[in-house]
Amino acid sequence: MANTFGTDILIQAPDPAKAAAFYVNQLGFTITGETPMLSLHGKHINLFIERGPALGPVLEVTVPDVNDARRRLTAAGCQVVKDEPDFPRCYLRDPYGLIYNLTSP
Repeated sequence: MANTFGTDILIQAPDPAKAAAFYVNQLGFTITGETPMLSLHGKHINLFIERGPALGPVLEVTVPDVNDARRRLTAAGCQVVKDEPDFPRCYLRDPYGLIYNLTSP
C-alpha cells in the first residue's frame, strides 16, 4: 500500500478570520485565498481554515480507494469524525489521536 501524506493541513475555528490573523500576525504567513475557505499557502505546507468547532489539525492522506481504506481503518479502531461524501471528505481519528482526511488521486 503506497499511500502518501499531502501538503495540506486543515483546521476548523469558530472565527476563521481571527484564526488566520493569528497565523499572519504571529508567524508571518500570508492569506492566499478566501474561498471555499481561508488559505495560507507555504513553500512546503498549505494551511486551510474553515468555520466549525475546533477538531485539531487534520492532515491529508491520499489512498488508492477511499471506501476500502475507510472500511479497513474503522475495522482497525479508527472513528469517523466527519463524513461528507458530496464534498468529498472523510475525517478519521486513529487510535493514536491523529485526524486525517482520506483522499484519492
